[in-house]
Amino acid sequence: MTVRAGIVVTGTEVLSGRVMDRNGPWLSEQLLELGGDPIAIIVVGDRPQDILRALRFLTEEGCALVCTTGGLGPTADDLTAAAVGEFHGRAMVLDEALEGRIAEILRPLMGRWPNLDPEAVLVSNRKQAVVPEGSEILEPVGTAPGLVVTPAVGNGPTVVVLPGPPRELQPMWRAAIMNSPGLQQALHGAVEYRRDMLRLYGIPESEIAATLRAAETAGIELERLEITTCLRRGEVEVVTRYEPDGAGTYEQFAAFVRDRHPGTLFSDDGSTVDEQVFALLRGDGSRPSETIAVAESCTGGLLAARLTERPGSSEFVRGGLVVYSNEAKVALAGVDAQLIARAGAVSEEVAAALADGARAALGSDVGVGVTGIAGPDGATEGKPVGLVWLSVSHRDGRRVRRSVTLPGSRADIRDRSTTVALHLVRRLLSGDTG
Repeated sequence: MTVRAGIVVTGTEVLSGRVMDRNGPWLSEQLLELGGDPIAIIVVGDRPQDILRALRFLTEEGCALVCTTGGLGPTADDLTAAAVGEFHGRAMVLDEALEGRIAEILRPLMGRWPNLDPEAVLVSNRKQAVVPEGSEILEPVGTAPGLVVTPAVGNGPTVVVLPGPPRELQPMWRAAIMNSPGLQQALHGAVEYRRDMLRLYGIPESEIAATLRAAETAGIELERLEITTCLRRGEVEVVTRYEPDGAGTYEQFAAFVRDRHPGTLFSDDGSTVDEQVFALLRGDGSRPSETIAVAESCTGGLLAARLTERPGSSEFVRGGLVVYSNEAKVALAGVDAQLIARAGAVSEEVAAALADGARAALGSDVGVGVTGIAGPDGATEGKPVGLVWLSVSHRDGRRVRRSVTLPGSRADIRDRSTTVALHLVRRLLSGDTG
């Protein structure tokens, strides 16, 4: 059984686009893992009537569980708790014990600003301890408590009220899953679905659509699987959700994809190319660790940023050179100025020289060079916007290189270039230099 669920994200700053919503997609993913069936993520401003309309809509759509995010702070526009109380017919009351706990949380924080009026701060934050009568309190992670609220009379969805900052929402949600009777009851009987992911690189989504049709023709019962595909950062993700008794069908499907796309399926366990490169650089008992350095032109440091996102990357990332100008390519990466004049800054030869220069300058085993035209200007005859040359070299003489012409905006081209670079590093370190 699935539990229909909805998510209401509150905040005029989110609705206006000034702040990107990270909570809705995160909660949707969590609900899916718990057997929930999220039907909608609704973003509304800080207006009680709009929050109420969203709650009513999700109720009419049969949701047994609704999660709200945001609007739990001490200011006048933090109105979610009151709106949920009105929705479920519960009066708003001061929870004095909760007020005391919030005061204790605030006490050390106020020490950072000695000129603040402590009484004024406590009065302002008393608002956070005014909650719908009879609601279940989720202990604050910051200063705002969460709530689990059910209807005072009649039927309706359980509403889980969560704070807006992800650093507060995520641990509160995890704690609620473990400890909240109200949330557990709302999810009671839901099937905990399994979810697996295949990742492919160098293939269009349309080809995956053809593969799905071929799998059905081959007799695989795809109706037992919920399969979605998504093109992200230049890779195709094939995500499959299924009930535990559909595991055999999924294995048939995964084997079919494996056989049909052996050259483009690079991950059948959901691991990202970033994680795979990390593992290859770190090494194991049968393979030594490797160090890496990069020299980037059009990506301007984005590749180095991806390489250093994971904790522990300092073990093997020696550093990066941002060589945006021709002068920097010469001075920092040791590229021959005459080579640039002869071949052009965006060329196979300069990409190779950047890879070798990064390796030499920073003393690494592996060097990566990236140079291209991110646009919207800069195109020349034979070198359009989106053209990127990449090269990866190893101290033992191995090298892989590639040119791509990437679609999209300047940001898209720069981001996708880092994906291409990581796949070249993966190929070289895994011995696929063909």
